Amino acid sequence: MKIKRILISQPQPAVMEKSPFYQVAKENNLELTFKPFMRIEGVSLKEFRSQRTEILDYSAVIFTSRTTIDNFFRIAEEARVNIPETMKYFCVNEAVALYLQKYIVYRKRKIFFADGKFDNFMEIILKHKDERFILALAEPHNPEIPQTLEKLHLNFRSLIFAHTVSADLSGVNISDYDMLVFYSPNEIASLVAQFGTENIPMIVVLGENTAKAAVEAGLKIYSKAPAPGIPNIAKAVELLVADAKAGKEIEPIEFSHSHKAENFIKAQEAKPVKRSRAKRKTTEESPEVRAK
Repeated sequence: MKIKRILISQPQPAVMEKSPFYQVAKENNLELTFKPFMRIEGVSLKEFRSQRTEILDYSAVIFTSRTTIDNFFRIAEEARVNIPETMKYFCVNEAVALYLQKYIVYRKRKIFFADGKFDNFMEIILKHKDERFILALAEPHNPEIPQTLEKLHLNFRSLIFAHTVSADLSGVNISDYDMLVFYSPNEIASLVAQFGTENIPMIVVLGENTAKAAVEAGLKIYSKAPAPGIPNIAKAVELLVADAKAGKEIEPIEFSHSHKAENFIKAQEAKPVKRSRAKRKTTEESPEVRAK
């Protein structure tokens, strides 16, 4: 098997030398094509208002992507809503959190971010469970976060700020490529809608949800990142290219979804209930307790 031409479902990098794929392509003489399979359309102000929610009724916003940040602040501007300095922001990772600097003064006391792991993100939100949260989403979206927030009985409202729609891929001949690289379940849906599931080249994916979408669509995946020994998707590509060069037979990988949301809820339910310090002290000092 030869891996020469790779289609990556992302926009062309402004500076190719900064792409994580640059060194891999250079060392292995690969031909890379960047072609987004999806495009984002922000909702109109009318669409947003149809959700019947006032931004200023909430004290915190949860962001999982830069797209929702852009459209949240666009809608606020169009609606002439001044976001108060007291608003808190919870971001899935540091990259998303740092993107907030485009719109607000970055202050650690009101911006909180996780390390990209689901459990860590939920733990950070739980530490501020008394806030009133807006969960900013693009449609369609992964239901894990809203379902988990609901099961934790947090005060939140899911709001759609953008729609993800398939890009026009009429000029793409999928059989020209030896490998396809995907970053989201929506990109998998776009692939299947426009090319079907037969005679699809080798697929490499980022994240469990993308892998799950591919397998459920009847596609085979040959590598997934992150995974043990595969910290990122560029490394996944590099290892497959090396195996192909060495003449190894490359087989699809087995995939088992980890059910992160369910596991997190079970872990929270298993934690012992903590009594407040004041209640503990009252019990210890009550005459009835001392008499016993």
